[in-house]
Amino acid sequence: MRAVTTLSVVVLASAGIGHAVVTSLDAGIARVDAFKDMKNRPRAGHGMNVLLVGTDGRDKISEQERRAYRLGGAPCHCTDTMMIVHISENRERASVVSLPRDSYAQLPAHVDPKSGQRHGPHPVKLNAAYAEGGPQLTIRTVESMTHLKIDHYLEVDFTSFMKTVDVLGGVRICTTKPLKDSYTGLDLAPGTHTLMGGQALQYVRARHTDGTSDLSRMKRQQRFLAALIEKATSSGVLLNPIRFRDVARAVLGSVRADEGFGTDELLDLGRAMRNFSPSSSEFTTVPIGQMNYPVKGIGSTLKWDQPKAERLFRALRDDKPLSVEHRRRGPASTAAEVEVDPRQIRVQVENGTGTAGLARQIDTALGAAGFAVTHQPMTAAAHDVKRTVISYDPRWDRSARSLAAALPGSELHPVPGRGPLMKVTVGVDFTKVRKVRFEDPAQPEPSVVRGNEVVCSGST
Repeated sequence: MRAVTTLSVVVLASAGIGHAVVTSLDAGIARVDAFKDMKNRPRAGHGMNVLLVGTDGRDKISEQERRAYRLGGAPCHCTDTMMIVHISENRERASVVSLPRDSYAQLPAHVDPKSGQRHGPHPVKLNAAYAEGGPQLTIRTVESMTHLKIDHYLEVDFTSFMKTVDVLGGVRICTTKPLKDSYTGLDLAPGTHTLMGGQALQYVRARHTDGTSDLSRMKRQQRFLAALIEKATSSGVLLNPIRFRDVARAVLGSVRADEGFGTDELLDLGRAMRNFSPSSSEFTTVPIGQMNYPVKGIGSTLKWDQPKAERLFRALRDDKPLSVEHRRRGPASTAAEVEVDPRQIRVQVENGTGTAGLARQIDTALGAAGFAVTHQPMTAAAHDVKRTVISYDPRWDRSARSLAAALPGSELHPVPGRGPLMKVTVGVDFTKVRKVRFEDPAQPEPSVVRGNEVVCSGST
């Protein structure tokens, strides 16, 4: 979750900053020998694979911030999040794959770096790899599970995350439903919000906004990363050496990286990614085959769907895009994300204008968008309705908001006691039915989305 900020270093380098500036930034990065004496590694593929790891380091956070953002007591120095970021060989695409912290994993044989004790292979949850053997064992475990060669290692903590968001002036995110988590203190109403560092940390840390814990949290982290990229690429940071320096220093002040990720790599990558944007990125989570997979002595884990996971990581090895849109090079999706499956939303359409056949046209379009329409369009009592109105029972407010997303500019009118059937009275302002997209946060096999599909639209 904090690791999302590290990718911004890669993006921000695209400003074409001079070698001296980047060299000074490079000197401020803490180094870790993450690949020391590693043998029998996977063969290298095409492009570059970066393992981003988020830790709970909070040593430089004030007591006031600790209380305000529910950051708890002493840090455990463990990993909360892991992401593999694949940068394509032509530097035109970044593919981000989230690895759930509770994934079932087999640690390879290793020597405890603190005690010198030798351990044989044994099962764990994936986030335990860092606790048992630090960055090196984490990389070995991920390479063993994915058969991907990791080229670079980057580690971020709470401090760098908050500072980066603050220096950028906040990051804009959207939500179609209330987000409330008593553990982190997150409390967001539906709509668009600009989050500063502390609130952004609550947003990406929250695990109790619904019953799906890490799966929904990872989707929020991916959305936040896409929004972070959008802010960095659209706010002038990339064209302003002073702002670039300030943002990069905020990130790098609490980052650890492998010894091979230095000035030349930042400059080379920066020049190649000069035109990077949210549409250049794609996000997914490794496919899950079994939720709540029990392991003796460990508890409930998430077991990967091996055939699907292998196809996913083969695509990264072969430097192929993950999303259908990229493969077909078609236009970016304009579908609005909704919180209720349209198939569960019953809709009756009435024509409130003098345009003959309009209700039938909209009934057909809503049906094609996935809504459970009645296929019996009607004529409203009034024929001069100015604005399209959705009449709904307040008990079905989430369904009403989802329907409104498909009818831009429509007005919501609560009618207590109406029941689950939504009534759409079409007004003269009607323009089109917008496509919608529903993603079940509990779905074990998440879809692939591009960054421009999950950032806030200009009209939101």
